[in-house]
Amino acid sequence: MISTHQDVTAAQSPVAIGSAGNYVILAKSGISTVPPSAVTGDLGVSPIDSTAITGFSLILDGSGQFSTSSQVTGTVYAPDYSSPTPDNLTTAVGDMQTAYTDAAGRTLPDYTELGSGNVGGMTLAPGLYKWGTGVSIPTDVTLSGGPNAVWIFQIAGNLTVAGAQAVILSGGAQANNIFWQVAGGVGVNLETTSHFEGIVLSQAGINLQTGASINGRLLAQTAVTLDANTVTMPNTITAGSVILVSAAAVTGPYTDAVGQAVDLETRTITVPKYGSRRYYRIRSVTALTITSTSAVGGNLVITYN
Repeated sequence: MISTHQDVTAAQSPVAIGSAGNYVILAKSGISTVPPSAVTGDLGVSPIDSTAITGFSLILDGSGQFSTSSQVTGTVYAPDYSSPTPDNLTTAVGDMQTAYTDAAGRTLPDYTELGSGNVGGMTLAPGLYKWGTGVSIPTDVTLSGGPNAVWIFQIAGNLTVAGAQAVILSGGAQANNIFWQVAGGVGVNLETTSHFEGIVLSQAGINLQTGASINGRLLAQTAVTLDANTVTMPNTITAGSVILVSAAAVTGPYTDAVGQAVDLETRTITVPKYGSRRYYRIRSVTALTITSTSAVGGNLVITYN
């Protein structure tokens, strides 16, 4: 098939996800995990109740409004919890569906049927992409653009990322500005140890196989299934902000470092030490360089300029 490109189009505005943005995972029919997963951000299900959240060993808070889990740095919500949780979830699910409709309804795509649905190895500029098929990422794909750049991917079929492959961001691109609208009946499949970036708006399910990770949000109109995964709500880079990202290998994938504390005055970042070797980079609107690192107790202190 031929890829077509429109030379003159307006830059896309981000998809407004409303109160669905309060959650890193939001699903209508369930969230399951095979431990141990590490989820940073809040989880929510609705209209299904809390019995459809499995594998997390939930502990109901004394207020009755939410639960906690050792696998979640955040809180877990379901419509059978105390008020105002049911109403909040109804609004969030409505906002999720509105966001899906918005993303699916954007017109005048910059790219149509790019790569016949195979975008592996490509570097993708900001814009609106449309496929009448599914999309596969058999090898790493790079999204290159500035902190305010927006990508919207309209996918009529399913989305699959091959094992050990990654969506990579460059040039300051932010996961909060990347939207994957997936209409296929199966949905999204991130295979073993793959890494993904962006906000997934799936009409069906979202499945993360063993060791897969995402910096973004999983918003599913059916269920989300996890298997020892890392799911992290993305930070937003603004002028003057600094975010530390880390990876187990120098080639990445890099995700936001958990537990980081940034001191803009002293230009230092303190982060808990990992038990194994880690590599660090700094994301910011302006270029910054790590100048030194030092161990202080159980933390690593990183100085930058």
